[in-house]
Amino acid sequence: MRIHEVRELGNDQLYEELEKSGRELMNLRFRAATNQLTDTNEPKAVKKTIARLQTVIHERQAQEAS
Repeated sequence: MRIHEVRELGNDQLYEELEKSGRELMNLRFRAATNQLTDTNEPKAVKKTIARLQTVIHERQAQEAS
């Protein structure tokens, strides 16, 4: 998910995507631990998506506080 796609989401959708991505990352870690992971770049991409989501959430919280 690109940053411009993340910025278009509403607050509720951001939190839903963050939760979904967190679960996906946990699944990928379990699959990597059991050598069932075929694409080793997938966890990195999910971690970047989580970072993008958290960045937008924090930006919006800072705007509301100002």
